[in-house]
Amino acid sequence: METISSLSLEWLPFWVHGAAGTEQVEVAFTVPGVEPVPGDWKPAEWKPDSASARGAVAQILFGPGGTVAKPDGTWQAWVRVTAPRQLPVLPAGLIDVI
Repeated sequence: METISSLSLEWLPFWVHGAAGTEQVEVAFTVPGVEPVPGDWKPAEWKPDSASARGAVAQILFGPGGTVAKPDGTWQAWVRVTAPRQLPVLPAGLIDVI
């Protein structure tokens, strides 16, 4: 579980196996055990120079003034990659905001 202060603004990284790092990528945060709905998805980006033959690192600016901010609590992160003929939605771990 990743822990982040609710006062912090930082990039949260998520490894995506098999990604080329050129696809459209989005991240959502939900209550644990709840799947994201369309309005939960926020645009993310690929970390520069992170792509390899095995995958790439997606990232989103998290915290006050970032792409997404969440109050204190535990949140389930999800990554969605739009690729030709595929639309994987991947659970990406828990984020503990304190």
